[in-house]
Amino acid sequence: MFSFILIFSVAQAKPEKLPSKKKILKTLRLTNDYFMQKWPDPGKEIVTNKTRPSNIWTRGIYYIGLMELYRTDPQQRYYDYAVDWGQKHKWGLTGGDHIRHADYQTAGQTYIDLYKIDPKPERIRSIKASMDNMVNSTKVDDWDWIDALMMAMPLYTQLAQVYPESADSYYKKMHEMYLATKNQIGGGLYNQEHGLWWRDKDFVPPMKSPNGKDIYWSRGNGWVVGALVRVMSMLPKDHPNYQEYQKTYLEMMKALVPLQREDGFWNVSLHDPNHFGGKETSGTALFTYGMAWGVNNGLLDKKVYTPIIAKAWNAMTKEAVHPNGFLGYLQGTGKEPKDSQPVSYTSKPDFEDYGLGCFLLAGTEIMKMK
Repeated sequence: MFSFILIFSVAQAKPEKLPSKKKILKTLRLTNDYFMQKWPDPGKEIVTNKTRPSNIWTRGIYYIGLMELYRTDPQQRYYDYAVDWGQKHKWGLTGGDHIRHADYQTAGQTYIDLYKIDPKPERIRSIKASMDNMVNSTKVDDWDWIDALMMAMPLYTQLAQVYPESADSYYKKMHEMYLATKNQIGGGLYNQEHGLWWRDKDFVPPMKSPNGKDIYWSRGNGWVVGALVRVMSMLPKDHPNYQEYQKTYLEMMKALVPLQREDGFWNVSLHDPNHFGGKETSGTALFTYGMAWGVNNGLLDKKVYTPIIAKAWNAMTKEAVHPNGFLGYLQGTGKEPKDSQPVSYTSKPDFEDYGLGCFLLAGTEIMKMK
């Protein structure tokens, strides 16, 4: 009863309304145009502290968001930009066809989406080879950090849709790997008591923040939310494993409500607002995406969650989006609250792509709300 009162009071304290779909789309176009103009060549390597190919996870997350924008706002140039990216990389994966690392499989999520639009075999040859290599092995502990769930877990449900005759084997392997991450690696990276995940075994207690709190990294938990949403959106609801994913998703959604900041964002350290506390866009966007999806699919109470979603979206658009479309308050790459600090309105992350992908996921899902 207390938790319900808490959720209700947080949602009702300062009820906010969502902007019109037209206004949301305008913001999405602004932020995406900024990126496309900055990266006119989708095949160009990414240079930060070193040179990396542009089909790694950071760019893969952007294209997942772009494909959702394309479904909402079907401009040919979005589709062409994604196809050009795939072609420039020969529809391949960093590390080759037998790579097991989730960060190098992420690009395959967009390759499969593009295959569904135009089923050219070359588009999914590499990603299918990589995922079949996973399915045909007995190893289940590859996902030893929670980011990996967003990077690779949806691939199994995507391929199950393309190859229904092999769906059972894809679902089985996905579930085994998910359960290993949740319950086995590091003693289990999910803490059901708090409804949140430790990023990897290094953050499982006795590891604590400087203030003695559990370290639940915002974006890491956002990756799990994104993975569960994408998997549930494709997995048949009557599948035996669906309830497991839904249960964990709902526990997370409930846990996140009282952790939202008064300004609408979530802190990078979810249980310790004094551990590099402050606005952060990527985690906030992923939580917003997850909540909007839950409302749209009847899993979350619209009256409770819509004001929370509105508060988060309005905060991001008013305080993080620059007039030219650049996204501020975006934590750069890392694995915990202290990484890539300080985070501010003008700070530039080492990679701008994945944050935009998260933002596009949130905005397009909000546009589906009634």
